[in-house]
Amino acid sequence: MRYLVEAFAVGALKRGQGIEQFLGRAATENLIGVRWVSIEPTRRGFVVTLHEVEDVGGDHFCDLLEFPPLDPDDEFGQELGAVQEPLAAMALAEGQAGAVHDRWVNAGVAGADYLDYVRAGRPSHDVF
Repeated sequence: MRYLVEAFAVGALKRGQGIEQFLGRAATENLIGVRWVSIEPTRRGFVVTLHEVEDVGGDHFCDLLEFPPLDPDDEFGQELGAVQEPLAAMALAEGQAGAVHDRWVNAGVAGADYLDYVRAGRPSHDVF
């Protein structure tokens, strides 16, 4: 089972582990990319970051962390906020980035959803 039930997502964050979610297509005037959101526990609280990266992967390469940013000035993504509670961080990601409550995965697993996206033909609409 790839997706975390709420209790497991909250538990991962409380144990100091990040969670993330693949969001689908992103684009600029010149580049096609993909979006994903992460939540990382830090000393400041639970930091929510939106990542928009070039779609340079495929069946052979799906490590989203290795994709170059769409905007070179956002190498590490756009921080959406930091909050003190895991559920508040998830709600922030859902409200500001369009994340879905029951689609969270452990850090490093969003690439599997990207691979599904690639195999579905890189649709321009949400299929998840």
